[in-house]
Amino acid sequence: MATPETAPPEATATRGARLLIIGPPGAGKGTQAAKIAERYGVPAISTGDIFRANIKGGTELGTQVQQIIERGELVPDSLTNEIVADRLQQPDAAEGFLLDGYPRTVDQVAALDAMLAPVGAELDAVILIEADVDEVVARLLKRAELEGRADDTEAVIRHRQEVYAEQTAPLVALFSERGKLVTVDGLGTVDGVAERIASGLDAQLGR
Repeated sequence: MATPETAPPEATATRGARLLIIGPPGAGKGTQAAKIAERYGVPAISTGDIFRANIKGGTELGTQVQQIIERGELVPDSLTNEIVADRLQQPDAAEGFLLDGYPRTVDQVAALDAMLAPVGAELDAVILIEADVDEVVARLLKRAELEGRADDTEAVIRHRQEVYAEQTAPLVALFSERGKLVTVDGLGTVDGVAERIASGLDAQLGR
């Protein structure tokens, strides 16, 4: 068993951080989120996963969310904020977390700020994964072909990329102003991107 003197640096120096990851569809955000959460010893919290788990489990929340989605509407901020606030109060998130899929709007950022304020905390860093649109579209088209997703046409995929860019632009500007943004090129091997993220985060967090 490793002692404090012999433990690898990342086992001691990188534990705990309050993080957010942002990236376009197809940029490998989910894969990198898992690696970041493991490296920092924090839970990866995806609002989408929480919604899907509740729908699958038939919970009261799941029923609410399913009805909203079936009506073709977006889950309201009030409900999403409530879910995230509850999740962040759980013991495993006490020393940090990695948020994925929330906050998506400036209003949600304000809500998150309010959640963290009572314990004198704030986001430590925001990882922005960037990727060339044409490269990502090509990647998603290939995946759609392999998985038989006939509805994932190039036009649909490009529209999703445009919606993402429009939605995240205000967040990117906000976190850049706060000095929290860590921008990383998301193209390349999984390990190569992970190394760039680790290097950027270490610099941001002073580790």
